[in-house]
Amino acid sequence: MLTKPHFDDLETRSADQRAADLAQALPQQIARAQSLPGYGDTLKGVDAAQITSAGALADLPVLRKSELGKAQAGQPPFGGFTTKPVHDFSHVFQSPGPIYEPSSNDPDWWRMGRFLHAAGIGAGDVVHNCFGYHLTPAGMIFESGARAVGATVLPAGTGQTELQVTAARDVGSTAYAGTPDYLKVILEKANVMGVKLNITKAAVGGGALFPSLRAFYQERGITCLQSYATADLGNIAYESPAMEGLIVDEQVIVEIVTPGTGIPVAPGEVGEVVVTTLNPDYPLIRFATGDLSAVLEGESPCGRTNMRIKGWMGRADQTTKIKGMFVRPEQVAALVAQHDEIEKARVIASREGEADVMTVQIETAGEDKDAYAQSVADLLKLKGRVELVAPGSLPRDGLVIEDTRSYD
Repeated sequence: MLTKPHFDDLETRSADQRAADLAQALPQQIARAQSLPGYGDTLKGVDAAQITSAGALADLPVLRKSELGKAQAGQPPFGGFTTKPVHDFSHVFQSPGPIYEPSSNDPDWWRMGRFLHAAGIGAGDVVHNCFGYHLTPAGMIFESGARAVGATVLPAGTGQTELQVTAARDVGSTAYAGTPDYLKVILEKANVMGVKLNITKAAVGGGALFPSLRAFYQERGITCLQSYATADLGNIAYESPAMEGLIVDEQVIVEIVTPGTGIPVAPGEVGEVVVTTLNPDYPLIRFATGDLSAVLEGESPCGRTNMRIKGWMGRADQTTKIKGMFVRPEQVAALVAQHDEIEKARVIASREGEADVMTVQIETAGEDKDAYAQSVADLLKLKGRVELVAPGSLPRDGLVIEDTRSYD
């Protein structure tokens, strides 16, 4: 049961107080980054004491995930971007790339408790956590948030839906954490089994929350709110009960820039999300997410005063998130390279029955559909439909990943 409307006093600071606090914290974070070998010469000559606001960050270089990956390959596992050695962290995770992310047992290291509190989750709740615990950090990100608000966690992961229903019933799960569409799968299985579940709250991420899906949950008495987080940065922004945009977390600085550059766009314009984290263990400065969003002007009616963004609005490149997993153009290229007879491939992301569907069209004279399907699963890390098409039939429009889903 929640006893206070906000997670802490940081959420309701005045603009002047937030600016004053940032003017103290940001120079310290820039100085930490300057001391790390991962940044090399990129921050050399920067006067950290002068970097006291989000506006001042605009003169610094943008750090891209590809650069982080190269640094990690040369200096594993973290590429010289952490202030502590690997054995001083409690966990190391691996995301596709591979990219390695550190984690700590320090309370709410990923800052997800703020979101779960906004979603109404607290002491007395049992969180049915369907985010993955294998290699990728999402499961632990949400578990640490649940601990921060005093909730109990059922580490469910995905799959074996009948067992999920049984566990949720027996344990008494009251809240769900996971990708937006998997809760629907659980609820439909529960209906088939004749089981009534007690889930009334859902904290989702890892994909877009489509309005029709939110309405599906609302019709069943479930309040569903979404967060925007990444494995590198933790929680970036989150929805409150006001459901008017996503409120930026208190320990990150968000800029919206022209894609491929570090140049901020005008307020309200769509651009790439660039994030600077104040995490002292992992000081990522102007880290480019590749995601598109826009600033939503004004303050949230819920009383939280930080900047808001409109939420996830697509990718600055062709990288697309399907079923909570990123599918990247280089993965499609690896699929083509895996089989000599494949001339071209195209991934299409669509929706059916409130669930993501991945269709892989393969231009080939070959006929071994099963072998191609296995390569898709191995290289794209997702199972999908495979369609074989004749050589020369796919469009030559530069697209290797097409997203046909509507985000309205």
